[in-house]
Amino acid sequence: MEEDLGEDGEGKVKEEDKGEDGEGKVKEEDKGEDGEGKVKEEDKGEDGEGKVKEEDKGEDGEADRITANQSLSGDQIIISNGGTFTLGFFKPGNTSKYYIGMWYNKISQRTIVWVANRETPVSDRYSSELAISNGNLVLLNESKIPIWSTNLKSNTSKSLEAILLDDGNFILNGSVSKEPLWQSFDHPADTWLPGAKVGLNKVTRENTRLVSWKSKEDPAPGLFSFELDPNGSSQCYVLLNNTKVIWSSGTWNGQTFTLIPKFMLNYIYNFSYVNNANENYFKYSLYGNYAIYRFVMDIRGQIQRQSWSEPSKQWQLFWAEPRVQCEDYAYCGAFGSCNINSKRLCHCLTGFDPKSGDDWNSEFYSGGCVRRMSLQCGNSSLVNGKGDGFLASYNMILPENSETVAVGSGEKCELRCSNDCHCTAYAYENYQCLIWIGDLLDVKQVADGDPSGKTLHVRLAASEFSSSKNNKGVIIGAVVGLVAVVGVGLVIFLIFRRKRRRKLGKTVTGSLIAFRYRELQNATKNFSEKLGKGGFGSVYKGTLPDSSVIAVKKLESISQGEKQFRAEVNTVGSIQHVNLVGLRGFCSEGTKKLLVYDYMPNGSLDFHIFREKTLGWNNRYSVALETARGLAYLHDKCRDCIIHCDIKAENILLDAEMRPKVADFGLAKLVGRDFSRVLTSIRGTRGYLAPEWLSGVPITAKVDVYSFGMMLFELVSGRRNSQRPEDREVKFFPTWVARQITEGGDILRLLDPRLDGNADLDKLIRVCKVACWCIQDDETQRPSMGQVVQILEGVLNVNLPPIPRSLAEFFDDSCTESSSSLSIQSQSQTQSRNPMASSQATSGKSSVPSLSDSTFA
Repeated sequence: MEEDLGEDGEGKVKEEDKGEDGEGKVKEEDKGEDGEGKVKEEDKGEDGEGKVKEEDKGEDGEADRITANQSLSGDQIIISNGGTFTLGFFKPGNTSKYYIGMWYNKISQRTIVWVANRETPVSDRYSSELAISNGNLVLLNESKIPIWSTNLKSNTSKSLEAILLDDGNFILNGSVSKEPLWQSFDHPADTWLPGAKVGLNKVTRENTRLVSWKSKEDPAPGLFSFELDPNGSSQCYVLLNNTKVIWSSGTWNGQTFTLIPKFMLNYIYNFSYVNNANENYFKYSLYGNYAIYRFVMDIRGQIQRQSWSEPSKQWQLFWAEPRVQCEDYAYCGAFGSCNINSKRLCHCLTGFDPKSGDDWNSEFYSGGCVRRMSLQCGNSSLVNGKGDGFLASYNMILPENSETVAVGSGEKCELRCSNDCHCTAYAYENYQCLIWIGDLLDVKQVADGDPSGKTLHVRLAASEFSSSKNNKGVIIGAVVGLVAVVGVGLVIFLIFRRKRRRKLGKTVTGSLIAFRYRELQNATKNFSEKLGKGGFGSVYKGTLPDSSVIAVKKLESISQGEKQFRAEVNTVGSIQHVNLVGLRGFCSEGTKKLLVYDYMPNGSLDFHIFREKTLGWNNRYSVALETARGLAYLHDKCRDCIIHCDIKAENILLDAEMRPKVADFGLAKLVGRDFSRVLTSIRGTRGYLAPEWLSGVPITAKVDVYSFGMMLFELVSGRRNSQRPEDREVKFFPTWVARQITEGGDILRLLDPRLDGNADLDKLIRVCKVACWCIQDDETQRPSMGQVVQILEGVLNVNLPPIPRSLAEFFDDSCTESSSSLSIQSQSQTQSRNPMASSQATSGKSSVPSLSDSTFA
């Protein structure tokens, strides 16, 4: 009860129960001869100690519960009635810290599945005790201070018992309620047992999830967690630091998770998914009791499925995700580098050592690395007359969270980083200067010759550099001279071979050029200048012998045969539109599949709206309109309807005149004109996915409409939809736009603040309205891309959109949907500023169809 809680929230002792020293006292009638609390005679055993009733003993003769007049301390344990689980004090590894935990009783390797006091261990288990006090199960340390409790606020139940069940659930029961007053299944540690839930209580907002241990010897909550999507979908995530999603199971389709089809029903597990007004959760059971299975959130960031093998006396790993641990974000911590080609995955960058040698020896790397020598930057002291320097690390996949600086050379890039004491590294790639402030996270090293490898220059103290640098320079100079001599011969050979190749000519298939792999390898300088990665592969810049610049995409994981690949390439190659990136040719040699596109000198749209240099409003509106035209052509004007499946700013490229062109057909799915739907696996990018993707139902071209709508919001705001502005109470930008539109708010507040309000208000409102219609939950309520074009051209007028149901429910918006159907009118019939346009359309006085009409079906 609240009156029994102290200021710190811990249980307090009533004044009448305090002794002279202010501590809780024992009633006189409960004292023994020595003045200590006594055990009633009927509860004493032969040795005078508190005894356990026969009916409370399990198969092993041990109690399976703690009653109101008993406690658990020292080496005492309780065992579940069937003998499956044990609960008592334990200490992990070689530490001197003790915890209350639960482990399997019948396997030889003690395996902890639940811990009560994860963050507050005790040092003396004999003077600490787990007991029932003031309506709660409480752990008292050696000073009799409560350090853990079930924390029930208003428990008046009598005859409380804490019982360890045979399924691994530790429950607190009262004499009145049939349901447990508290249960460990609602508060798991790192292990998910059969029968337990993972999910969200919608009433209390409590999230039942798995959280990894901090290390092998520390059960405190670690960096990684496994939980059900709090947004309400049926997919599970592995999260880093409770925020960054590093893996997703995909949605549950009633039989399996879409991204892990191995989890089929009628195999080992029987999964069940419940989503009602009170809760949203998964639980599972096992078919048969022939083995011990469990799910564990591992300290290294993997959710693992394990099975106990009695012959080998160890846990067998059946399945783990993410499968490649170097794909886990910051797997090796700060200044650590992950290399899947190395026997040991993680290594510290040169000049750094592991922050905790013990952790690294235990293969727990997320603590990262620390500098051996402090930097001189900001100090007046120099080493041998020199300050900090930069050491080049080769074949590196660059870390995240870089900043782009506008400089013209690698030397200026180094100078910029050197002048900033907070700059820890720089890279100069593709005429771009990238610098990193603070810790370097998510660094990876790849094999020699891997085109994704870049050079990272890491800032080190002057003392880290060898005094033999000059000798090294002499050696390098000699090597360079030798290479130059050899290079002259190679140049002569290459010139001869290029002339020979030009004589051979190129094979032409229809309007496409069939390139040889060697030709593209030479054109891209062995794929050395990477432009980006997306869809099904990476894109590289190249130059053909006629000096024309190209973009070459190396496709990955293509399983199609030669005939099918060429047929689909010819289909895509036949598409010609001013707002689509042109396909020049292809290469197909065995497993090597490449596509050759026109090069777009101004890069992708995201670079121009999410960075410091930004597009003006007129350019943004043109991008929206012309991108819509390109998509409308793909959907309606091609011989075969082409669904792009991954519309986002990164896949809109800008040519020399800043004209947008839709790129990356690597995710596109060809749909026969005779079919309105195609069943396909989930594709695309989080944040742009239409609801029908997540629900696993068949898709139509309306998924592109949804993604386009999400991109329109980003064009308006100049930031990612998921990014919350610092100066506004905005949970999710699309929802905020919908509210401003429907409630008649200040529309200019929606605009990118960098534009200083310089926008055509009518066009801004038009873009916001059509964006809201594009992201409706029901695909039949979304306009076609052809209609979007007409709206943006000003030919058609659009009514106020409703707030999409999924967004309204998720953010608990209380605003009223001012309209439930989209009304579009010709400008020739209704002036764009006519306030009656909406009422005329919805009242049926206009002949213009709404989304409920067959025209929009």
